[in-house]
Amino acid sequence: MQSEPNILQTPFRIDVADRVKRLPPYLFGKINELKYRKRRAGVDVIDLGMGNPTDVPESQVIDKLCEAARDDRNHRYSVSNGLYNLRREVALRYARKYGVQLDPETEVLAGLGSKEVFSHMCLALLGPGDTAIVPAPSFPVHVYAVALASANVISLDCTVPDRFLAKVADVAEHLYPRPKVLIINFPHNPTTTVVEREFFVDVVRLARRFGFMVIHDFAYGDVCFDGYEAPSFLSVPGAREVGVETTTMSKGFNMAGWRLGFCAGNAEMIRALATIKGYYDYGIFQAIQIAGIVALRLGEEPVSRQAMEYQKRRDVLVDGLQRIGWEVERPKATMFVWAKYPPEWQARMGSIDFAMKLLEEAEVAVSPGRGFGEAGEGYLRLALVENEQRLRQAVRQIGRCLRSEKSAG
Repeated sequence: MQSEPNILQTPFRIDVADRVKRLPPYLFGKINELKYRKRRAGVDVIDLGMGNPTDVPESQVIDKLCEAARDDRNHRYSVSNGLYNLRREVALRYARKYGVQLDPETEVLAGLGSKEVFSHMCLALLGPGDTAIVPAPSFPVHVYAVALASANVISLDCTVPDRFLAKVADVAEHLYPRPKVLIINFPHNPTTTVVEREFFVDVVRLARRFGFMVIHDFAYGDVCFDGYEAPSFLSVPGAREVGVETTTMSKGFNMAGWRLGFCAGNAEMIRALATIKGYYDYGIFQAIQIAGIVALRLGEEPVSRQAMEYQKRRDVLVDGLQRIGWEVERPKATMFVWAKYPPEWQARMGSIDFAMKLLEEAEVAVSPGRGFGEAGEGYLRLALVENEQRLRQAVRQIGRCLRSEKSAG
């Protein structure tokens, strides 16, 4: 009798979706791998690479989380668009801070961080053949959430806001079919570019003229310096008719790991997002939402205090880098410094290799500008997540590393 081949030994091919194949290699991968190896070897790496807050939420917020976690009722599935009382607090904050009146029932949604609600909003609005305009340099999710929705991306330099809007108008005028979505992000990650309220008035005018929807990523609206106050997109007339805004409790409230973010604005867009989320998740752990309510009810004083902490760190880092000869502007917002590294090093290596050099030899981790697209080449993004003493030490180690190489040359 002829024996059958052993089916368990037959090669089996895993064929992932084209949307995954189209994603490029993760440009921060090499840096993260080296950072991990160094830490495993006991090296004290000063990590300015990721905007991952090291400060903690207010004690009342943590206490409420613990209390709510002990309540048996909070361990069941929640609702995918967030507890009504949480959405109401978000609406009340918009009213207090920006003069915006929102209906918490239809115009506010809570999600697993602003990155999640942004990504699922792209999935709710975009599909094959659609196009989104994205600011460049680009926070990666602004590009790849569009790509994962099988839509096309047009990246436009946003570092001069008026010029950016002129380019948006030009693209919308000449592209067929016209762009379906405009993605904006001010204060901007990674470049720290900021805008005034009039910018959003022009955005609404263009959206109405060309018929595109708007998603504004407002993740850094709580972290502003020197008296600057970031305007909300929703605060200008007509904004809710054309778009939405995403916010987060990660930065100003130090709740990054809690994964608590929001989308607010146009009711139809919010409804589409809620439909998508209804198929994907059962909402945020209810104890986190309840603690989030307490955080929002504490008002703006803790948020302002945290922004002042970032401002002091900004001054230490910018002053230090300027002292060793770097060309660095003092940002008005965000938890980053966007620094052009020295021209003599730009002539020798790209930003990824330069970031690897700083990690390898100075034991300081930074994000290479190239990780935010071609428009970011020649720059580094440094996060203000270490304390002032550690930031001074980082500058000393960077300066020592580059001086020693110069002396050796």
